[in-house]
Amino acid sequence: MATIADTRPTAPKTGRDRGPRPARRRSRLTLRSTLIGWSFILPNFLGFAALTLVPVVTLFYMSMTNWNVFGSSAFVGLANFQRLLGDGSFRIALLNTLYYAVLHIPLTMVVALGLALLLNNKLRGVAFFRTAAFFPYITSIVAIAVVWNLLFSPEYGPINEILRFFGLQNPPGWLTSSEWAMPAVVIISTWRDMGYYMILFLAGLQTVPRELHEAARVDGANVWQRFVNVTLPCLRPTTFFVTVMLTINSFKIFDLILVMTQGGPGQSTLVLSQFIYQKGFQENQFGYASAASIVLFLLCIVVTLVQFFINKKRDA
Repeated sequence: MATIADTRPTAPKTGRDRGPRPARRRSRLTLRSTLIGWSFILPNFLGFAALTLVPVVTLFYMSMTNWNVFGSSAFVGLANFQRLLGDGSFRIALLNTLYYAVLHIPLTMVVALGLALLLNNKLRGVAFFRTAAFFPYITSIVAIAVVWNLLFSPEYGPINEILRFFGLQNPPGWLTSSEWAMPAVVIISTWRDMGYYMILFLAGLQTVPRELHEAARVDGANVWQRFVNVTLPCLRPTTFFVTVMLTINSFKIFDLILVMTQGGPGQSTLVLSQFIYQKGFQENQFGYASAASIVLFLLCIVVTLVQFFINKKRDA
């Protein structure tokens, strides 16, 4: 028989009575969320560590050693960098790299932006022309070398034939001339890269509000004024990205020069990447080549940081 005490409602349990279950549940959820996050990050991080981070750290160590593939490494400190300062071939490669970058960066930007402005209009067959402009970027570098070697042939090439037709009696030797080899490489490289950067500028042009152009047109601005005062300011983020990418790729130019000139005639087209390749893989001086790689790495870092500083100062 139930008593009055048995039928009385029991008081609800307080947080102190329930114990640490909610805390354990929260910690379990936090751990689960952390593991899920790491499961997404870990594959990419492992690839970055194995293919980028570890080789870069190893490169810094190798640059301070006298090491080749067939022998043991000996730590030499900064001797490789001191040797670079007195190496005439290294100085030539550095100057040629800067020469190439100074020509290639502005020329490619101007051509790519011009193509983007032209192909941003509603023209018949615009998709075909966009594809045709981008096609050289994905073409085999060997095929590009064969075709342009024929075009730049000093005696039978169509380019010099056209120049002779217009009255130039002694056209350049192009790839066979130490004076004209680097400008010829710049022309080929610009033709090859312009399609890729044209796509980037096209993407930037799609973000320019049409209302700004219409307002400028109503105010009486002509085409050039609308381009300078409306289009270019709106393209500043895209232009900055293109400039950074072009600069880094210009300093790292290697494949085109390797198949076109192999650094010649003489050392007129020898660049830093070619110098590193020769010292490391042809002369088996991997410690010395690593030191030159560090110089190229620091050059890219410094120039990129300067570009970021200038861009940040403009936005301020």
